[in-house]
Amino acid sequence: MAVAKSTQKARKKRQSNLPYLYLLPAFLIMGVITFYPLIYQVIISFTNFESKHLLLGLKSPELEFIGFKNYIDIFTAALPVENFNFFRVLEFNFWWALSNVFLHVPAGVLIATLLNTEGLWLKRIYRAAYILPVVVPPLVVATVWTNIFDERYGAMNQLLAMIGGFFGNPDPVYIRWFEDVKPPIPGFLPGAPLTLAYYAMMIANFWLGWPFMSVVATGALQSIPKDLYEAASIDGATGNQQFWNITVPLLRPAMIPAAVYGFTLSFNLFNFVFFMTGGGPARSTELLVTFAYNLVRNLRWYGVAAAFAVIIFIVALIVFLITNRITRATQNYQEAG
Repeated sequence: MAVAKSTQKARKKRQSNLPYLYLLPAFLIMGVITFYPLIYQVIISFTNFESKHLLLGLKSPELEFIGFKNYIDIFTAALPVENFNFFRVLEFNFWWALSNVFLHVPAGVLIATLLNTEGLWLKRIYRAAYILPVVVPPLVVATVWTNIFDERYGAMNQLLAMIGGFFGNPDPVYIRWFEDVKPPIPGFLPGAPLTLAYYAMMIANFWLGWPFMSVVATGALQSIPKDLYEAASIDGATGNQQFWNITVPLLRPAMIPAAVYGFTLSFNLFNFVFFMTGGGPARSTELLVTFAYNLVRNLRWYGVAAAFAVIIFIVALIVFLITNRITRATQNYQEAG
């Protein structure tokens, strides 16, 4: 009997350890490609790490531990970089992410609802067409839209010229979308004035962003029982009342996590912003991630860039925790109840 209990206990112990054994390869890989670089980055953020230290790394005799100097220089705008102010970049970064979410989510829900109408012809073709921007790489999107907003030959200025001609103004339009530093709406965002480049980016990213929200909303709409709409119609509810009292509440569990994801994606949208405006003009469209990259690419200040990356990580983590707390995006129905 004692031997049987001992064998059973050993079997249970092996079974309880089995999940950890399966997870071990993943932990090893994550440790090499994620945790080690993260820890190394935190360490060099407290040093004056530059190109001359790359060969020997932390063993370089010229490497100096400078404490929080990199962080202090970033927050106090003491870096010898033209037109840089951390809090202005942070304010623009937040506004950029929020404004994109405020446009993408309602547009995605509206278009998904329209395409979910019973009896709509060619519904599958429409849905296949609006999914195309999702699969196009942001680099390609940025390149195409940069050409669209070209000062002399871009399609946007030509379109505006055509509209002006329709209203009796035959003059060509040469709007300098990516060079004009004067904000078209003065005082709209005092800490980080929005230049024309921001609006050009918003138009391009709108084309890129709303299809994903439509895909999520379409999937959620398919799960709503049609009996609810039929019962509401029998009770005399109008289409507008059905939308606000049935569709919107039942879409909320799907759209809130999608909105949080969209905010996070826009907050760190490096490829699109870097290749469309490069952070210009005069750093007016600079994101935190693009500035950190420029510190390495242009100035080779690896220590400062590491400190900047740590700040970005902390900011992103705080934003995620706050939004997750407010929206409960990662909770299941049992936890939410």
